[in-house]
Amino acid sequence: MLDDLEELVSCESCSADHAAVARSAQVVAEQGHRLLGARPQMLVTGGVTHVRWSFGTPRVLLLGHHDTVWPMGSLKTHPFSVADGVARGPGVFDMKGGLVQMFHALAGLPSLDGVCVLVTGDEEVGSGTSRALIEDTARACRAALVLEAAAPGGALKTSRKGVSHYGLTVHGRAAHSGLEPEKGINAATELAHHLLALQDITDTVTARTGPGTTITPTVMSAGTTDNTVPARAELSIDARVPSPAAQAAVDELIKGLAPHHPGARLQVDGGPNRPPLDAEAAQSLFALACEVAARSGLGPLQQAAVGGASDGNYTAGVGCPTLDGLGAVGDGAHADHEHVVTATMPPRAQLLAHLVGALL
Repeated sequence: MLDDLEELVSCESCSADHAAVARSAQVVAEQGHRLLGARPQMLVTGGVTHVRWSFGTPRVLLLGHHDTVWPMGSLKTHPFSVADGVARGPGVFDMKGGLVQMFHALAGLPSLDGVCVLVTGDEEVGSGTSRALIEDTARACRAALVLEAAAPGGALKTSRKGVSHYGLTVHGRAAHSGLEPEKGINAATELAHHLLALQDITDTVTARTGPGTTITPTVMSAGTTDNTVPARAELSIDARVPSPAAQAAVDELIKGLAPHHPGARLQVDGGPNRPPLDAEAAQSLFALACEVAARSGLGPLQQAAVGGASDGNYTAGVGCPTLDGLGAVGDGAHADHEHVVTATMPPRAQLLAHLVGALL
């Protein structure tokens, strides 16, 4: 398993580099071919390469992704390594460790009839080219098992917040900041009003729909030169919501923002990306996983609700019962300390194999 993990991690697959993602897809395909005994379909949409195996009529979907957030060249500063029971490297936890566990789990089953494996190449950037593929596949299945990394302590993920992304652009008017600043409309100042208004929107949504909504300003820019009133300012907004009602309320309020300065103009782009994964969509599968773990001597299982989203949000959103966080146990997704606890990999693969067997 560690050899296979090294092979996947050593093939860098930054989401933004479609050629790198294509190379990674080939490595995933060859590893899967060796362990599953079948060649997959290579599906290229919008330049992004996804990998899919289907055995018979799919009833159980195993879902993962092979792209990572790590920029190309990260192996130079974060090489793959295994020391003191810990594997490190870009994407080792999110989520190449989960892919290795999945392949080895399926390799041990007597039959794969009814299994569909889908490994996408753009999850980290919102699954723009794979969403329809994921949803169409999930609609035909009675369960989706997501190989994203586990929550702390190895807990399975039974609830995820929904995600919305917005781009707010302020159009003002340029002017010389020394000679005639009064003739300008400062887009940066206008943006500052709306930056503060996001907290009011959060409070309003919370009052309407309950706690759990967060609206976070992320990337911001304004202006062109030091002596010019900014004519344009831009802000990226990340919203996380616990319910469809909260997601709808956020959308309404952000798209309803009005200019503070009468001469300014606002442009709001974006909207909901992933629906929430409600705990009800996971409870039957979590209960089955607990039964399987108890019978197999794999210990009691824990569950967790998390703020991060995954493609499991999409499968749950189309009505397919979904259990997430079945992948690697470790920590540090997207961070310098990203790692996997290697001793957990075989029992996690065993748990997955028993769970898939029970579902089939």
